[in-house]
Amino acid sequence: MLPYGTVDVAEAVLGRGLTYAETLWFRYSAGKSDYFLYCHTILFLFLAFSLVPLPFVLMELWPSDAFDKYKIQPKVKLSFAEVVKCYKDVLRMFFLMVGPLQLVSYPSVQMIGIRTGLPLPSGWEILSQLLVYFLMEDYTNYWIHRFLHSKWAYEKIHSVHHEFTTPIGFAAPYAHWAEILLLGIPSFLGPALVPGHMITFWLWVALRQIEAIEAHCGYDLPWTPSKYIPFYGGADYHDYHHYVGEQSHSNFASVFTYCDFIYGTDKGYQYHKKLLGKLKEGSRRGGGQNGEKSSSCDWDGKCD
Repeated sequence: MLPYGTVDVAEAVLGRGLTYAETLWFRYSAGKSDYFLYCHTILFLFLAFSLVPLPFVLMELWPSDAFDKYKIQPKVKLSFAEVVKCYKDVLRMFFLMVGPLQLVSYPSVQMIGIRTGLPLPSGWEILSQLLVYFLMEDYTNYWIHRFLHSKWAYEKIHSVHHEFTTPIGFAAPYAHWAEILLLGIPSFLGPALVPGHMITFWLWVALRQIEAIEAHCGYDLPWTPSKYIPFYGGADYHDYHHYVGEQSHSNFASVFTYCDFIYGTDKGYQYHKKLLGKLKEGSRRGGGQNGEKSSSCDWDGKCD
């Protein structure tokens, strides 16, 4: 709860006028407890899980030539019933575990010093902290993900997430309860080491979920803004990991690709891309020599 009764008092304490954003924040949060503000995280997670995957699900359920050409595994289509079941399972885990976990984890937020007061962080402060959060989560997640592909951990825990060999956006948070707990550690590590404002924390939670949903969407869309992020993996990169499944020793990184490159766990994916490129090139050349329309190659390397 903000320790200022009015905007005038807040401006007097800060020694300057409030920005427009700070005025909005004051009007919304001044009478609300820090715990109530923190619980907004549950709402943002629910909205991300429910709304962000919808455009990709519509592409999956209502085929269109405009989007089908971007589907990474074009021969596999999930039914409406399978999509609904996935979402229902995600919601059940959300209400039974993710939501309650957020409700009881507020003391840890207090302990690390995430603040709710004024002044609000600058844009550069938010961006720099978000970068730290993504890098810390990505590196820690990489090693936990590799552990989850050990024989015992995969059979007991991680196999649930890999039930979708062709992932969809709703399947991003689809996982065993133990995996949700384990992967919550990397997500919290960045804010714990570099605590910021609650707004930065909300942005981090929302952006991380949006990124995970995009990585599981099943479509390699050329116009997505993430294409311009250096070392970003994306849907094509993570889709290969699901396609290989239990035998996968490639593409463990959650966001970026540098860990897989440094530790040599992207070799299977790189070989697959080279092979697929050669098949496509051979297909185009064969079609051109016959004076006919060139045939196409699927994501799994099979050509018409």
